[in-house]
Amino acid sequence: MHDAVIAERNGIPAMSIMTVPFVDAAELMARVQGVPAHPFATIDHPIASADFEGLEARARAAVEKAFAILTTN
Repeated sequence: MHDAVIAERNGIPAMSIMTVPFVDAAELMARVQGVPAHPFATIDHPIASADFEGLEARARAAVEKAFAILTTN
């Protein structure tokens, strides 16, 4: 998230992606960094133990959400 916030501050459209259990931490991090409305997409957890199909589904969801965020903000 830090890199995305820095990119945004430098005029580069950016957003973050995290798994659902980290939403609270992401919202806190965004507030601490002074951008409480920083956009981020959530995907299903876990990543580490997901099989290929599970990872592919998460990646597709992340791309769809990222596209929506980056083309509307």
